[in-house]
Amino acid sequence: MTVVSRPSTRAEPGAGGRVGDSAIRPDGVPKVRGEFAFAGDLWAEGMLWGATLRSPHASAAVRGIDIGPALAIPGVHAVLTASDLVGRNRYGLEHRDQPVLVEDVVRYSGEPIAAIAADHPDTARRARDAIVVDYEITTPLTDPEVAIDAPPIHPDGNLFRHLVIRKGDPAARGPVVVEGTYEIGMQDQAFMGPEAGLAIPADDGGVDLIVSTQWLHNDRDQVAEVLGLPPEKVRLTLGGVGGAFGAREDVSLHIHSCLLALHTGRPVKMVYSRRESFLGHVHRHPARIWMRHSAEPDGTIVSFETRIVLDGGAYRSSSFHVTANAACFAAGPYRTPNAHVEAFGVRTNNPTCGAMRGFGAVQVGFAHEAQMDKLAAACGVDPVELRLLNAMATGDELLTGQRIEGSLPVAEVIRACMALPDPPPPADDVLARPGGAGNTTDASSVRRGVGFAVGFKNLMYAEGYDDDSVARCRLEDGVATITCAAAEVGQGFVTVAQQFARTILGVDDVFVNPADTSIGSAGSTSASRQTMMSGGAVEAACRSVAARVLEFVADAHGLAPGELTLVDGRIRSLDQAAGGELDLAVATVAPGVVFEAEEEHHHRVTHPLDADGQGDAHVSFACAAHRAVVDVDPELGLVRVVHMATAQDVGKVLNPLQCLGQIEGGIAQGVGLATMEELLVDEGRIVNPSFTDYLIPTALDAPTVEVAYIEEPEPGAPFGAKGVGEPPTISSTPAVVAAIRAVTGQALTRVPVRPDDVAGIV
Repeated sequence: MTVVSRPSTRAEPGAGGRVGDSAIRPDGVPKVRGEFAFAGDLWAEGMLWGATLRSPHASAAVRGIDIGPALAIPGVHAVLTASDLVGRNRYGLEHRDQPVLVEDVVRYSGEPIAAIAADHPDTARRARDAIVVDYEITTPLTDPEVAIDAPPIHPDGNLFRHLVIRKGDPAARGPVVVEGTYEIGMQDQAFMGPEAGLAIPADDGGVDLIVSTQWLHNDRDQVAEVLGLPPEKVRLTLGGVGGAFGAREDVSLHIHSCLLALHTGRPVKMVYSRRESFLGHVHRHPARIWMRHSAEPDGTIVSFETRIVLDGGAYRSSSFHVTANAACFAAGPYRTPNAHVEAFGVRTNNPTCGAMRGFGAVQVGFAHEAQMDKLAAACGVDPVELRLLNAMATGDELLTGQRIEGSLPVAEVIRACMALPDPPPPADDVLARPGGAGNTTDASSVRRGVGFAVGFKNLMYAEGYDDDSVARCRLEDGVATITCAAAEVGQGFVTVAQQFARTILGVDDVFVNPADTSIGSAGSTSASRQTMMSGGAVEAACRSVAARVLEFVADAHGLAPGELTLVDGRIRSLDQAAGGELDLAVATVAPGVVFEAEEEHHHRVTHPLDADGQGDAHVSFACAAHRAVVDVDPELGLVRVVHMATAQDVGKVLNPLQCLGQIEGGIAQGVGLATMEELLVDEGRIVNPSFTDYLIPTALDAPTVEVAYIEEPEPGAPFGAKGVGEPPTISSTPAVVAAIRAVTGQALTRVPVRPDDVAGIV
């Protein structure tokens, strides 16, 4: 079978650009022109179409499945159920607790029951709808508080994790005490390109899968286990990805498409509808958080207590580590000498939740910043000054007792953010008002509020995970080729990889090969880790190649490599023996000779948390501050986020344009969580699985953004750079809500803030 169309993942040489330049994305122009091939554009000769039957119930026993009516439809080639599986009927990102196809128990609405292959997508859908399933419906467990002590709904129990952190003196109390309870709704990653992939059976009995994902090697291992194949017979290539934000870190259609391909002996393509996408991937954990702070009269924090309950839904996914992040960063980037933290990651019959941009820090960030504003009011201190008074810095200790050894310029981001200019006064323009084109808000009704917030989180994996990434660099006749399995999901790794190679080797022509499993793992595109981990591997591989070039030239001219330098694409040295200066272009020093190196990059060792939640568990940290300006129509409950000033700790700006794009995108998701985005779940069922009913910010909702970068190089990171994707989402949400509070005087303890939370406040 031949693949006629496959995604344009090979990054061509761009318009140049080294570290620090706004190098143009090699995939940017084709995406804007509509020429880029996403995974949904894949096609192969003889291809069938796949579909998945999903349970409409959140909790049920399956008493029988009749696939006969589906098989009777002309054009249907396969209908597979759990009884057809050869390998293991379990998969999962961190823990294999989820059935590929339901055997006897349904645990969430949308759980897969059967997989279908047909010669046309409409035929596959008709066959799906023709399958008859005999369900015995049971009462779903949907309240995470109740689930903590309820009878287990899974053999592994209802707790994904219960983590306690104890620091300092539990009895310590300052004279000023504030407390509150906060709730965060379920947010979806809402990427533009739905899940898609193409599975092609191979002559060796294996399968080739082209798929949109975030972690090729983890996916491969899960697929191989279910198929009963050795990993080397399951080969994955990254398809064109239309956004991810954590939702593609878990397997979706991967296994179903491969099962169908091997069963039919033909390529099978699957593309989720938008509705199915909402059912088929994880979401941000809803949370209920209680917090109490005590402080000295001047605002110095004395103690902190919190109880965090995260609803992880039916299966574990990332809940174990999301719970840890929520607990570890619950107090925010503030010195906290005494603390007691209790965090629960809970299993329910609600939709499964997992990774989403900010990964636990977003939920607690909303709570701790509301608390800081309360504390400032109770102490009679300016909210910004209170944050500066308590701001963490290098050398301070986290709640876990870990001492911060790298950079964490919290005070610097606060001051830089506040120094950015304010927006102009409201314009007398209907479209600029909270009501927008609806022309509902009268100009005289608009009130403007300003809110401020700070957030931070860890970068890369934690608690003893041996994280690594592999990259290869090949240089021939001045053309460099980078190979790495890092998933390009829109964050711009392909651009940064080119910039690293151009900077280190001094060549202009740099290709980045498609990401696949033919090379060692690059880990997941998550946790703000690819710049540091895969970037570190690319940097090491390029430097190894540069060293080999210098050795080659040195040997040819009777010199020691240390007598040569490679700068701006030229090898130079004062050759005393020849009585002249050596000056050669890298592209011409060795015609036809290939220089190649493959390197594996690891970060420093971390350790699991102990019984008191203490330990050196994290690698690195990043922080950001946001000042939001929001216009509110208090009568109608409408809001418009007008302006966002932000300063972010980036280590080193590798690409100013991409850095700005990441920050603007993260702010958009933070604004969405603050004002409109929520998956509504009723008795375990999502009731708004469409972009008609699940609202996300559009270009008209996007605020003007002013950015300041704080560059303090991070030890051990390539060029000192930190990942920049997650911090913008953490503190933008609480800044927006603080601005709405400033207008309304309401507590607003839940996000998203709805119009009826605000309406009627005059």
